Amino acid sequence: MKTPTRALLLMLILGITAFIPGFLSLERSTAAAITAQPSTAPARAHWKLKYIRPASPSFPPENLYSKDRELLGKTLFFDPRLSQSGSISCANCHNPGFSWGDGLGRGVGTGMLQLGRRSPTILNAAWSDLLFWDGRADSLEMQALGPIASQREMNMPLDAMVRVLQQIPGYKILFAQAYPGEPISDKTVARAIATFERTVISGPAPFDKWISGDESAIGEEAKRGFDLFNGKAGCAQCHAEWNFTDNGFHDIGLVDTDRGRGERLPLEGMQFAFKTPTLRNVDRRAPYMHEGNEQTLGEVIDFYDRGGDARRKSLSPEMVPLRLTAQEKTDLLAFLSTLTSVDKPVEFPIFPR
Repeated sequence: MKTPTRALLLMLILGITAFIPGFLSLERSTAAAITAQPSTAPARAHWKLKYIRPASPSFPPENLYSKDRELLGKTLFFDPRLSQSGSISCANCHNPGFSWGDGLGRGVGTGMLQLGRRSPTILNAAWSDLLFWDGRADSLEMQALGPIASQREMNMPLDAMVRVLQQIPGYKILFAQAYPGEPISDKTVARAIATFERTVISGPAPFDKWISGDESAIGEEAKRGFDLFNGKAGCAQCHAEWNFTDNGFHDIGLVDTDRGRGERLPLEGMQFAFKTPTLRNVDRRAPYMHEGNEQTLGEVIDFYDRGGDARRKSLSPEMVPLRLTAQEKTDLLAFLSTLTSVDKPVEFPIFPR
């Protein structure tokens, strides 16, 4: 075999050198493609673990559950006699027919006065530690009395409410059964209503069946929507875990003068921040946002897709343009619809006399 000439060796070296950049470029592009489009199966299986429903809510030791307390609380919740006008009950703003909201952009109080914010749902509130859009109540017991005493809402002074209840013989029996040895008071009213509210829980939805292993429970669009929810769209950063809320407060970039949590907590990050609502049964609770400006879930997705509308220092860092495709928006909507449960109709209580 002849020894290669110098010219031939030079040609071989130049050829290999020219090939290497192309090979490396191909290798980099292939790796990028693998990184950009990973198999969704491992990620999806990991995400599913975060959404397992708890067995039941917990009740505080100072206000443990009993059927008598639930019945009393439910009766008080629906009774308009807890308002000064005798025409407004807690259920006016938290109607089971509207997924425990009222279907309005903003709540309506005494004298048909429009309130400043939309009525938040009480669905699954048993798992919340700060209530109202601005978190001003740190328990359901404290929350229960706020709308009753508010001059803009039910407009009933608490001492007057107690006197009204004390004059109704049927309520004397209900209170004695629920809280034996305790008087009818604003404290026992609050505890009873809070007990009932802790039983207002969304039932198992198609999503829960899917999480439990039934792959046929939801469609392929919804499964892709779940991947987007936890991945590209970043929804799960705030709408977390089984109840789809982190129970936190965020400025999502709504154009509004209402400073929300910032009125009570003078921190830059809390200015214009509002509580993250649950997404359970969300397709039954239009309109959306604390001021009710978004009429459909499609509009809500568009709002987040553009990264909100207001730019300010308090804006949550998660609020960035998402650049979702039309199909991705459709997939997200399909996923959100799987969070709705078919719950047992609520039986209205018989008011005592």
